[in-house]
Amino acid sequence: MLNIPEIESVDLRPTPLDTVDLNVSIKNYVLFSEIENETTIILSRKHLSEAFDFLSKIDLDLPIVLVDNDSFERLFNRFLEIRTDKELSTIDQEQEEMEESEMSLSEFLHTSSDLLTSEESAPVIKFVNALFYQAIKQRASDIHIEVHEYKSEVRFRIDGALNKHADIDNKVAGLIISRIKVISNLDISEKRIPQDGRTQVKIAGKTLDVRVSILPTYYGERVVMRMLMQSEDIPHLPDLGFNLELTDQLDEVVKHSHGIILVTGPTGSGKSTTLHAFLQQVASPDKNIITVEDPVEYKADNINQIQTNAKAGLTFASGLRSILRQDPDVVMVGEIRDGETAEISIQAALTGHLVFSTLHTNNATASITRLIDMGVEQFLIGSSLLGVLAQRLVRQLCNECKVEDKITEEYAGEFGLPEGAVIYTEKGCKACNYTGYSGRQAIGEFFEMNDDFRSLLKEHVSDHVLRDMAKKQGMVTLSDQLKQMLLDGKTSMHEIIRVGVKDA
Repeated sequence: MLNIPEIESVDLRPTPLDTVDLNVSIKNYVLFSEIENETTIILSRKHLSEAFDFLSKIDLDLPIVLVDNDSFERLFNRFLEIRTDKELSTIDQEQEEMEESEMSLSEFLHTSSDLLTSEESAPVIKFVNALFYQAIKQRASDIHIEVHEYKSEVRFRIDGALNKHADIDNKVAGLIISRIKVISNLDISEKRIPQDGRTQVKIAGKTLDVRVSILPTYYGERVVMRMLMQSEDIPHLPDLGFNLELTDQLDEVVKHSHGIILVTGPTGSGKSTTLHAFLQQVASPDKNIITVEDPVEYKADNINQIQTNAKAGLTFASGLRSILRQDPDVVMVGEIRDGETAEISIQAALTGHLVFSTLHTNNATASITRLIDMGVEQFLIGSSLLGVLAQRLVRQLCNECKVEDKITEEYAGEFGLPEGAVIYTEKGCKACNYTGYSGRQAIGEFFEMNDDFRSLLKEHVSDHVLRDMAKKQGMVTLSDQLKQMLLDGKTSMHEIIRVGVKDA
């Protein structure tokens, strides 16, 4: 046996050599690391024969050290990650070839029979990276990994709807979830309580923030990963997709120096994106912009963002109180959930701050009665509220495969549509990933406070009276816009029912 020094329980960092092909050195279990400021060849007793066979073919005048199996495996996995990062960083250059040769997740699973039997974790690392890459390619906002009794499945949320992407073996799912926990700095051994974390993924030279939520279920852990936007990806007001008239209205109202602007709608209707677009619209070097959010979804470079922490006592209300002592010009509150937050937000708007926030109501005018229910005085609402935007995201039919149809008598009567009018319905093809839809259209109704409404708010007023007056003054309702999209062939009857034409 050669006289090679041995060391144990070391945490080594990879130092790849430019003169040795990374793939070949990994394949032959020959790794490199800095030990006492000297580049050293790192070997494992387990793979000595392959390593020496490779070293005999190349000319390297470097010291050699043997390490224990655990230390070697740690370093080996880090080399695998470097290799994967290099592969992903070349995606831009190799885009066309990848389109032709790229495996689907299911094909990957069929061909990677060594996923469970391999002693190295390369296939799992590769699989998780492929998961992120394909999610981005398909414009998914969330990745779901769900464990059932006999198998697990991966689903992507695309255009607001979940689509099944691949079936995977339960044992494989366990390995994948462990890998996700590792990159999110979560506890691998803890499987009994929910865990939340964050990670960053580099794809094609671009850093992607991912919010990870892990929940224990009856058959195992369930993972949801939300893809978050970076500041350069946050759309500006004209990019949100609203019609030109509404965009101009919103542009005018955010120019006010003080007052409160609310955005309402159900979960997943794009409220956070709209609020951040407002912030980008008003951001300038001479303004102090502070937000309190739960969670911070979009990281923006030009604003100060606070994450709520209920356990530590940092709620929307307490965070907002602290923000007002920080001399802000513009304040964004993630959501008005209770009377205390509502009251402080209204007071901030009255004392010279521009405040943006969200509420959960079905339409724009209902937010007035919601604030009254929370205990805010009507005259304060009239004095502070600038306007309310209620919005939805509506899936658009795929132009490649949509099929002509006619409105039935039942739907015509129920929704006030012309009987027998030509509409289109979804079918599904390769272009739209067999969903029948491609992309989403933002629609919104904007209720702007004026003297007429302020006069109404001096006495007890119902939502219906406010809504009727708003319509008379030209507010185009969500319901009208949904019906128009249907008649224009842009969306289907199924979609306007899913979005909620009656509630709108």
